[in-house]
Amino acid sequence: AASSSNRSRRVGIPHTVESNNRGNSPSTATMEAAYLEGGTNVDKGENARLSSFVGAISIADLVKTTLGPKGMDKILQHVSEHNQSVSVTNDGATILRSVHLDNAAAKVLVDIARVQDDEVGDGTTSVAVLCGELLREAEQLVTQQRIHPQTIAAGWRLARTYAREALESAAVDVSSDDAGFRDVLLKIARTTLSSKLLTHEKDYFAELAVDAVLRLRGSTNLEHIQVLKKAGGQLRDSYLEEGFLLDKKIGVGQPHRIENAKILIANTSMDTDKIKIYGSRVRVDSMNKVAEIEEAEKDKMRSKCDKIIAHGCNVFINRQLIYNLPESIFAEKGIMAIEHADFDGVERLAAVTGGEVVSTFDHPELVTMGECDVIEEIMIGEDKVIRMGGCKTGAACTIVLRGASSHVLDEAERSLHDALCILQATIKDPRSIYGGGCTEVLMAQAIDRRVDSTPGKRALAMAAFA
Repeated sequence: AASSSNRSRRVGIPHTVESNNRGNSPSTATMEAAYLEGGTNVDKGENARLSSFVGAISIADLVKTTLGPKGMDKILQHVSEHNQSVSVTNDGATILRSVHLDNAAAKVLVDIARVQDDEVGDGTTSVAVLCGELLREAEQLVTQQRIHPQTIAAGWRLARTYAREALESAAVDVSSDDAGFRDVLLKIARTTLSSKLLTHEKDYFAELAVDAVLRLRGSTNLEHIQVLKKAGGQLRDSYLEEGFLLDKKIGVGQPHRIENAKILIANTSMDTDKIKIYGSRVRVDSMNKVAEIEEAEKDKMRSKCDKIIAHGCNVFINRQLIYNLPESIFAEKGIMAIEHADFDGVERLAAVTGGEVVSTFDHPELVTMGECDVIEEIMIGEDKVIRMGGCKTGAACTIVLRGASSHVLDEAERSLHDALCILQATIKDPRSIYGGGCTEVLMAQAIDRRVDSTPGKRALAMAAFA
């Protein structure tokens, strides 16, 4: 047994040496086999690097055709069983959010575009294209000139520093002059809308966006600007409503116009308080007992309505449904009741009217109600909406978008949202630069001037960055 063991050990020695010569030890292979599922492949070295380059560059090439005034739209169709809707857009964030990926580098690129959309609101396509072109240059440096990725990254960090210095030196701040600042905001809005669906009406919509943002009086809360889409008419029929519009209906038999409104905003159940325990039963021996139970439920609802009325409000807006009994009680008291205001609408209402969303009504003295000058029902096209004028904050406004179809309205909303976000960012940091590639060439020249004085291979990376 000993000789057999030694013999097997001796036989195994050349195999071990041969594996080490190949660069893959049995221990490494064993560890990979232990932790990886069957059918899994491991890419290393050049293959892994090339896979990352190809995935990220292909994503950049996908959205590159949508960039700029001559950019083309993409038709996106959902492929799930329950949703096969179609959307037409050239918004980079929308396109990248709709693409399913299995390449890690491509996912990183999509995440970068998503962060750009969340933080700034526009420039998602530009970010993806810029990253793709940088990776295209990096691929040439790695594969053809054999420069280490760490050296490339170090050169790019230097180039980024020089480019930022040139960018900041070229920036102009005109926020001290109100008329000049408004003119700059209009130019920025037109530039943003030039590559969107609204390009043919960019002057008109630039005025709308600038007027809406300047109403915020320095605030950067875009929640106070509501965009309401109503099909019909043409894009030119869109307008800015100085007030808040709620696309809901007023209860039956209730007043349709109230001045000096005191608004109670609630998120509470206004249906009959039934037993909400699954599987519970109530056994009775006569129909009179059923009537008594129903009457007790109605008494409970009447008590709840009395508590709401005790707040002194003349408008009650609830996120949930309002059933017939409480609706009739509010009508008798001359209170306007609006039901089923969605959660975003309730939160935005609380912000613009200065009120709070409440769920219990036992302590009226602790509740802050919203205020506005007038609440009335108006017509937009063939639809009735509720208008709230003279809100407490004074900054609230609604942009009513008109268009021929839902696809046009959706794309117009995305375009207008990008313009509003850019104007908000400009008010936050009022420096502006020249467009049309002017500033990009300026930064490239600043980097090229530093390349000659940079030692080593980092100069090649800086030249590629430029």
